Parts: sequence; C-alpha cells; structure tokens
Amino acid sequence: MKHYLFIDESGDHGLTMVNPDFPVFLLCGVLIANDNYEKTRTDINALKTSIWGNKLVILHSRDIRKCEKEFSKLFDIEIKKDFYNRINTIMSENNYIIIASAIRKDDYIKRFGRLSNDVYELALSFIIERAIFFLDDIKEENKELEIVIERRGTIEDKKLGEHFQRLLSRGTGYVNAARLTDYKLSIVFKDKRENINGLQLADLIAYPVARYVIDPERANPAFEIIEPKIYAKGSKRYGLKVFP
Repeated sequence: MKHYLFIDESGDHGLTMVNPDFPVFLLCGVLIANDNYEKTRTDINALKTSIWGNKLVILHSRDIRKCEKEFSKLFDIEIKKDFYNRINTIMSENNYIIIASAIRKDDYIKRFGRLSNDVYELALSFIIERAIFFLDDIKEENKELEIVIERRGTIEDKKLGEHFQRLLSRGTGYVNAARLTDYKLSIVFKDKRENINGLQLADLIAYPVARYVIDPERANPAFEIIEPKIYAKGSKRYGLKVFP
C-alpha cells in the first residue's frame, strides 16, 4: 500500500526577523493512503467544479481568508456559506492523518541562536519520524511512503534534498536508516501550478494548527474541525510536535 505525506508550511522559516503576531514556523503533513487520496482528490475537484465551473483553481489559505484572486467570489455570502460547508465536510469526513511540527522561533533563538540548523529541515525530520511511528502500527504488507513537497526554489529544494539523503543514510534521532529504507521512503518536489490537491489540503490545515500553537485559548473553529485528525494514541497526541 502506498501512502503519501503531503507537506506545506505556515509562517516564515527564517530566524533573522520574528513577527510578534506570528512567532512560529509550522510544517504540516497530511498522511494519506493512496485509495483514500483518490476519494479526497475527487471530493476537492467536485467542490472546485461546483463553485468555479472547473477544477483548475488552486486552494490557498491566505487568499481564501482575504477573499482575494479567484476567491473574490466568497464576498457573495451564499457562495461563501456553500464553500465553507463543503470544505468543512471534506476536512472532517475524509480519511487522513495530520502530523505537524511547530518551531517557537523566539525560544529556539534563545536556545540555539540565529545561525543554527535550518528549522524547516528540523521540522521535516520530526514529521518523518512520527509518520513512520504511525505506519508501523498499520497491518499492511509492502508499505511505501512518498513525501510530496511544493517547490520553494532551486537552492532551497537542493538543500532540502541533501538533508533528505542524509536522513536516508543516517536515520533520525528515533528512526534508524534501515526502517526508512523498509518503507521505500522517497521525496518529490511539485510546482504549485501542478495543482496537487493533497498539497492544497495541507495548506488549508497548516494555518489553523499554527494559530492553535500560538494561542490555544483563541477561538479557532477550523482547528476544531481538524483536531480529531491529529495523530494520537490514546490520550497522547503524537501528531503535533512543538519545539523547543
């Protein structure tokens, strides 16, 4: 069984400046089996076609919140209500797991300085570890995991690809290299224009999770919808790693 780990981010991974209103960097992973992804992709395309008449629109959290670009349609209250009802149904009823890693940038800088390791790479390592933990518990033969990440730039993608190769050869702090090899772990970089619905789902989820990390007491109805999807075992939530 092939599984995908779609990954998107919320916030700036740089350490030079810290936005006091958004002092975290969060990497969000959506872990989904191939057959479940086919249904999710179909549901998202049906939503796009219903509202825009085609499936070419790329769902982007910020543009949706601001009603910008194609999402100016959402200034129409009835269309907005229909859109949110349907996207909430997709979020709550489809079968996937959320694994996210948040870096509290102020605390990180105090402990490690501004010139320490790339927080994107660190967050990715956390997510891969927990994805392996989850897949270990699934009774399937020949499990395979493909990580799908949106392209950020030639330099950034090359750097992340090199980090990934180091993980494959050395493992992580809690998962050795042999376990990664057992899952035929691979990584692919996709352009935003390729309109990958799994990446768009990760984008929609990342922002409310980041907002929850910043202020758990703040009203966050989007987070309430997706919270049951966060990887947990019993009362212990493994799918949201906050560091340090």
